[in-house]
Amino acid sequence: MPQPTSSLPLRPRPGFVARPVVVTGLAGLLALVAMALVTDAEVLAALVLAAPLTALTLFQARRARQEADRLRAELAQTHVEVAEGALSLPYTSVLNALPDPVMVISAHEPDDLTGRRFVMVNRAGRRVLKIQREAGLLVTAIRDPDVLEVVDEALFGGLEGEAVYEPGGMQERIFRVYARPLGAAGDGSRLALLVLHDETDIRRVERMRADFLANASHELRTPLASLSGFIETLRGHARGDELARDRFLGIMHVQAERMSRLIDDLMSLSRIELNEHVRPLQDVDLSAAVLDVIDALAPLARDKGVTLEAEAPPRGEVTITGDRDQVIQVAQNLVDNALKYSERGGRIRILLETGLAAEACVAPRMEPAARLSLLTPDHGPERYATLSVIDAGPGMQREHLPRLTERFYRVEGQKSGEKLGTGLGLAIVKHIMNRHRGGLSVESRPGAGTVFTAYFPLAETGAAPAPDNFYDVAKLS
Repeated sequence: MPQPTSSLPLRPRPGFVARPVVVTGLAGLLALVAMALVTDAEVLAALVLAAPLTALTLFQARRARQEADRLRAELAQTHVEVAEGALSLPYTSVLNALPDPVMVISAHEPDDLTGRRFVMVNRAGRRVLKIQREAGLLVTAIRDPDVLEVVDEALFGGLEGEAVYEPGGMQERIFRVYARPLGAAGDGSRLALLVLHDETDIRRVERMRADFLANASHELRTPLASLSGFIETLRGHARGDELARDRFLGIMHVQAERMSRLIDDLMSLSRIELNEHVRPLQDVDLSAAVLDVIDALAPLARDKGVTLEAEAPPRGEVTITGDRDQVIQVAQNLVDNALKYSERGGRIRILLETGLAAEACVAPRMEPAARLSLLTPDHGPERYATLSVIDAGPGMQREHLPRLTERFYRVEGQKSGEKLGTGLGLAIVKHIMNRHRGGLSVESRPGAGTVFTAYFPLAETGAAPAPDNFYDVAKLS
């Protein structure tokens, strides 16, 4: 059967069916005239003369009925193909080229809640909603009550509507959903158009602005108050006191540096959150990135009298898919955090493993200890490379673990002295790992230290497990 080139109803060619009707009418009229004018003896001759014309008329009428039946069958098949989502070019190509998810919804009865089906979905819709077929039950793709409500209004109320849809999962996405009625299909079902427009970036910008103002105003208040107080003192009775002036200027310098670090971390966190839903696609040598971080922090470790031990495959052996600058930021924040809480003469182990399943990434590395997964990715068939930073610091009680990645959270009793920080390092690590579709876990025991483990999905070129003897141990003291 020939395929239609559009979903518009097919019509017979003008005049095709009309000709046999006209001919039939003329033949009948001639026959009646002949029968009225001739005698009984001539009736048979008149009928004989009209027989060929009548036979031709009947043949053409049968052909017209066959052509009409064929056109009706093609029209019905067109409705079936539209109902099954088999739109022909150019409509399929146009819909698949759209960046927004588009669906056509079909339903027969308002009371049949399980009868809502998507009969067509474009390529973007299949990718966003994680469906493989172009037709199926709507509730298998979208279960949000607000979205289903606007779909019903479009199907059976003929009303346009919109709603906000959040698919859920580890990667936050926010869509504005538009529902438009399409009327009735050939099989009697009702049709509606559903379009999902991604508003994730807009919402993230709004949230980033609000969070930045709230966090900055809260955290900058203390150093600003300190600076203002010392400035007033220096302008007053300490104006001529050189010792007091030098001491106050030193404190002001420390507070100014703290403000600078805080602003840098807030801006870094805001940038990461803004693009958190966009997965990086670069190939990154994880071993090289980690070893570069260790080389950079080695002088600081020597000054504190702390030994860094790196157990990692050689450079080029572990390749992940990610953003190299952010991967370095993760390693640097974790190692710097361990250095901050390590005592002189302590030891920090940086362990890099590859080719692990998700369950092996969160296996215990400290026994006994309290363990918690701070970020768990949507597990698939991926293999991971893990970065574990193990210190012998004071450790933490179990109740502190769930809040470690909150902004500005600090464990009680660790807020002063040389351990000053912005309180944003672990929050930055968590958001970077979320962008990389990875995970983050922590283990800690008071008086025994802490283990942070970050794990990244391996790139396809680096998915093979490493041999048993892949470790190169380097001690930097």
